Formats: sequence, structure tokens, C-alpha cells
Amino acid sequence: MKRLLIVLFFLVFAASTFAHAQEIRDGEGVLRAMHDRYKASWYDAVTFTQKSTTYNPDGTTKVETWYEAALLPGRLRIDIGPPADGNGYVLAGGNVTIMKDGKVSATRPRVNMLLVFGFDVYRQEPKTTIDIVKAQGYDLTKLREDVWDGHPVYVVGAGKGDLQSRQFWVEKDRLLFVREMEPSRSDPKKAEDIRFTDYRKLAGGWIAARVEVHVEDRMTFSEEYSDIQGNVKLDPAVFDPKQFNSTHWEKQ
Repeated sequence: MKRLLIVLFFLVFAASTFAHAQEIRDGEGVLRAMHDRYKASWYDAVTFTQKSTTYNPDGTTKVETWYEAALLPGRLRIDIGPPADGNGYVLAGGNVTIMKDGKVSATRPRVNMLLVFGFDVYRQEPKTTIDIVKAQGYDLTKLREDVWDGHPVYVVGAGKGDLQSRQFWVEKDRLLFVREMEPSRSDPKKAEDIRFTDYRKLAGGWIAARVEVHVEDRMTFSEEYSDIQGNVKLDPAVFDPKQFNSTHWEKQ
């Protein structure tokens, strides 16, 4: 009887593993699996203080303190420097609004794919994420497996050896986003290699407490998060550019 139970256990485990493998056949399958793993538990809002470091080609660095708040899916506010200065960005509805001295400096179309892959994917319907990712130029028909930082990963959007095409990497075990490559905004001929590291548990989900941006094997920018809070109550007015200078999440 004991042997029979052991055999049944392994048969069920093998069937489950096989079904999972069969399910994820392309990039759409990866995005659906990410959503399904955490849809019932992932936080809907997060705030943190960010140490932002720019690494210049001459070896010097510039360090700034940013304050960030996200209301998922799709809304992100960044205060650069003291919030009272009124400088930063609001990302919402597929646009980015640039704030200077508490006033709108410019608004232009912009989808923050790090927000999509690292946060929104777990909080919105998979079809919404899939449509966004396709519209941004990722080829979801291309899927391969690799190893990143000692962990097996799914690589979506590029074949083996291709580090130029738009692509995103997802850890297989925890289904967490760990790497993304896209053309550099300053020089489209170069690819930005963006990495999410130092993952920590947070309010039913996870957050990468460090982000690195590499261009041609040189780190150009890094983010380090502290005072991380999940499932905080955020007034939607925090993400209204017209109220940017009068509504601050850190004062709530």
C-alpha cells in the first residue's frame, strides 16, 4: 500500500509538471502564468524611497533621492528630490507627464515596461498585458529557456545569443521578472540591459529592492529601495498632475 501511494504521488507530480510545461509554449503563456500565480495575493499599491545613482563614463557618480508611489495597475508617481520642490514624473494611461517646479512641463506617450513586467502583470487581466507587450514590439512567439543568476528562466522575444531584440526574462520557479532589454532612448543602436535583483517578499507578493541598467557591459544607473511599504492606501489624486504640488503620498 505504501509503495502504491508513493507511485501515485509521483504520477500526479509528473502529470502536473507536464501540464505546466505544455501550458507555457510561448510568451503569452509566460505572462498568463505570472498573473495566475499571484492574482489572488499581489499588493495593489506600493511606496518606497529610492537611492538613484548615475554612473558617468568618466568614473564620477551622481546620487539623488527619489520618492515613488505606484497604484496598480498602471499608475506611477516619481518625486525627484524633496517633494516640496515639485519635480518628477507621473505615468498613467500610457502617458508620462513631466513636472518642474510643480507645473506640467510636458506630456508625451510612454509605457513603462518595467512597471508592466515587474508589477502590473500580476494585477491586471493577462489579455491587457499581452496587448500592451505586443504593441511595444515584443515577439511573444519566441520563447526559450536559459539560466540567469543561477536560476532557470524563460526568455521571451529573442533567440539564443540575441541580446539586441526587445526581450524579457522571467524566473521559472517564482515567475518573477528579472531582466529586460530594449533600445536605449539616447542611442537606439545600443541596447539597455535592465535587471531586477534582491527580491524580497512584500504583502503577498515580491519586490526587487535593486534595479540596475547596463549599456554595453557598463552599469549606467542603479536604484536601491528602502522604506518599502505594500498595500498602502493611496488617494488617486496623488497621480493627478494638476494636484502634483499639493498632494504628496508621503504626507498621508
